[in-house]
Formats: sequence, structure tokens, C-alpha cells
Amino acid sequence: MTSETSARTHPASAFLHRHVRVRLGLLLSAPLLWLGLVYIAALAALLITAFWTVDTFTGQVRIEWTLDNIVTVISGSLYQAVTLRTVGVAVVVTLIDIAVALPIAFFMAKVASKRWQRILVIAVLMPLWASYLVKAYAWRSVLSQDGIFAWLVEPFGGSTPGYGLHAAVITLAYLWLPYVILPIYAGLERVPDSLLEASGDLGANSWRTFRSVVLPLLWPAILAGSIFSFSLTLGDYITVNIVGGTSQLLGNLVYTNVGAANNLPLASAISLVPIAIIFVYLAAVRRTGALSNL
Repeated sequence: MTSETSARTHPASAFLHRHVRVRLGLLLSAPLLWLGLVYIAALAALLITAFWTVDTFTGQVRIEWTLDNIVTVISGSLYQAVTLRTVGVAVVVTLIDIAVALPIAFFMAKVASKRWQRILVIAVLMPLWASYLVKAYAWRSVLSQDGIFAWLVEPFGGSTPGYGLHAAVITLAYLWLPYVILPIYAGLERVPDSLLEASGDLGANSWRTFRSVVLPLLWPAILAGSIFSFSLTLGDYITVNIVGGTSQLLGNLVYTNVGAANNLPLASAISLVPIAIIFVYLAAVRRTGALSNL
């Protein structure tokens, strides 16, 4: 009986053994299908809901096709101002993270020993082990009028920025920094040390070596890291609620319309704005080959 079973299964096993891609495709098909259906279905539902309306008297969503929500979001001065503010905050947070991540990643990849590289990678990942809310509320405590930041700067005549857009930028830059450091670190590891040595032998100083040798090779990794900070900031609303004071980003408008205002179609129309922005950004980044660094 065992020999018969073995004979029957042998052709299929031999086929899968010879065709590695088929075996891998069968292995990944179920989770990828499930992920694709859930993600695509959610996006489709979001898109469809944006074209529905809300009954003025009952507050219930009605399947009545209209472009009013889209027109309101595109033409409304409030939504235009919040969109510009959200994109501006995302750009500033991304630039701050890149500026901070570059020297850290360079030290990890090119200066630190192998042992310290492992320690530093763990140190970069450690903040990710803490809860998002814990870190956001920790920064709320730090930036308060009697927080640690005030104690550090008041002796020098400074003051804490308090709660507001500045606090949101600082907190978001801290939250997404590990996501920017790691792609840049991986990109720097692929830069041969011989290129840096050759540049020095030819008389180039450190800045010229970085600008002419390292940066062109590192640019895709920098863009790959920027995808995380830019996209995560576009969709964030919790941090702004905690440390942003009265400031609002697109995520806050979506949250308000889903909750207090109970206007799901308008919330869906607003949420299409950051989705469209990040799709345009990803399309631009894809042309540089940066997505291969993710």
C-alpha cells in the first residue's frame, strides 16, 4: 500500500521539486490571495462610499450616487488648507528624519565595528518595541510647560514649544526615525569601502566624497526611507490629537467625520486625498529604483 501511494504521489512531487517557482507560488498563493482580497476590497469600499450621501434628517448613509463629497473636498478652503498643512508636515518630518538618519546610519555602516553594528541596530529597533501611544504620551510629557524639555532650555533663556504643530513635527519625526535609518543603513552597507578610499586617495575631502561618491549610490535608499516617514505622517491623526493642540491634519478630519460628525461618505472622500498623494509619490520614487531597497 505504501509503495502504491508513493507511486501515485511521485509525479507531483517530482514536478514540484523541479519547478521551484511553482512550489513557491503554491505556498504563497493563499496568504497573498487573502491579503489582496482584503486590501482591494477595503479600497474599493472606500472609493464607492465616497460617492454616496448622508440623509439630512436620519443621518444614515444612502446609496445615492453623487460627486458632492469629492467636489466639497477639492474646492473647500478648509480641506485645501489642511491638505497643504498635512503635506508640509510630512515633508518637514521626512527631511528631519533623513538629516538625523544619515550620520547615524553612516556611523553604523562604515565606522562601528561588527559587534557595535549589531548593538546599534538593536538600539535603533528598541523604540519599536514600545507602544505607539506610550511614545506619543511620553513626548506630551516632555514638551509640557513643566516637562523635561523646559527644564533643559529654561536655564539658557529658552522655552518649550508646548503643544501645537511644532510638537507634532517633533513627535512624528521621533516615531518614524527607525524606519528611515534602517533603509539608509542597508544602502550604505552596499557602498564598497574601496570607493571611499579611492576618493580620498584622489584628494577629495569628506564632503566631496559624500556628495560625489556616496550620495548618488545612496539616493535610492534615502528615497526608500522617505516613503515610510512621508506616508505614515500623511495618515496620522493620533499624535496630532495628543500633542498637536488645535492643529488638524487630514487624518483628524477623517476621524472627526467618521465619529462625531457621522459622515462616512465625506470621510471617505477626504481619505482619498492622502491615498492619491502617496500613489503619485510612489510612482515618482519607483522610477529611481528605490522600491527595491524596501
